[in-house]
Amino acid sequence: MTTPAVSFIVPCYKLAHLLPECINSILAQSYDNFEVLIMDDCSPDNTVEVAQSFHDNRVRHIRNSSNLGHLHNYNKGINFALGKYVWLISADDYLRASYVLERYVDLLDNNSRIGYTYCAGLGVRNGMESGVIGRYPGGGDRDSVIPGHVMLKQLLRWNFVLAASGLVRRECYDKLGVFPLDMPWAGDWYLWCLFALHYDVGYFAEPMVCYRDHSLSMTTKLTRERLEACAFEDVAIPWIMRKKAQDAGYARLAKDILPAIAHTYARVISSERYRESAVMTLQEFEESLWRNITDESERNLVRALAYVDMGNEYYFAGYSALAKELYEASLRINPLMVSVHIKKILLSLGTTGDYLRRMLLSFR
Repeated sequence: MTTPAVSFIVPCYKLAHLLPECINSILAQSYDNFEVLIMDDCSPDNTVEVAQSFHDNRVRHIRNSSNLGHLHNYNKGINFALGKYVWLISADDYLRASYVLERYVDLLDNNSRIGYTYCAGLGVRNGMESGVIGRYPGGGDRDSVIPGHVMLKQLLRWNFVLAASGLVRRECYDKLGVFPLDMPWAGDWYLWCLFALHYDVGYFAEPMVCYRDHSLSMTTKLTRERLEACAFEDVAIPWIMRKKAQDAGYARLAKDILPAIAHTYARVISSERYRESAVMTLQEFEESLWRNITDESERNLVRALAYVDMGNEYYFAGYSALAKELYEASLRINPLMVSVHIKKILLSLGTTGDYLRRMLLSFR
């Protein structure tokens, strides 16, 4: 048997009923030089029976003797993988286009500077495809090769890479590391960022992968059971990446990461996912700033930008008075932020201001 160019790693735990759609979507690919590793994490359902039903010698069923947890299972699969490219896709997701792997491999084979490639996808709920997700915010309607540092600055504001859609050059894992075991929530985001620090990224605009949103998904499980830990992983990653940029000698990039850090604080304090649980207070925000930044001018930059972003979150959630307080707090730090003055004026105009602000956003 020849060495496969691509290794699909398919973690599976209590997902036997969805596994066939995932595996069959892989076996239907026009590019066929691949292996499929079904990483059965000692699943209590009939995963063994389903995994053995695929009569294709490219499919291997690897069953753990005990439950390792999702990160250990991912890393075990990466360690077993033989391909020079690795695609980790959960058993509840599936490939939508039969040519997606062919397009990916062609791009990676011809661009050694690309560390991974990914595409937009479609959400799936109750068996029905919904809206497009995972668009690249810097030009999501066209295919592109994104310079790594450009990608990183965008990606650090939020994780828009659909995990199910990423094909990674094996050397990224070998040189930079696999999933960190202390990041069960944001480990994939951390790796997308880390790889972008050192490599360019390929992007395809066509939604060629489907992500299934359901009660058994890892995202649903983690946000339901350990929301506070999720929040603090979100905060940690931009700081970690800033330190890695500094260590790599990218001083300008390290400074450019500060607005993303501010945005992350704002999201953790005031976004819909976190604000009702109050996982981080303004006092904790301040303490975190002092732990991570020694330069007062940089602390003030992050403070001012975080207050603006918090104000935006609260404004769009309908808390206008709180938004105004936060805009004023940001202007006390930096009174030269013209856009914040405009937002305050629009707030004072009530419904007319709301209309004008929506109009301005529509022309961005």
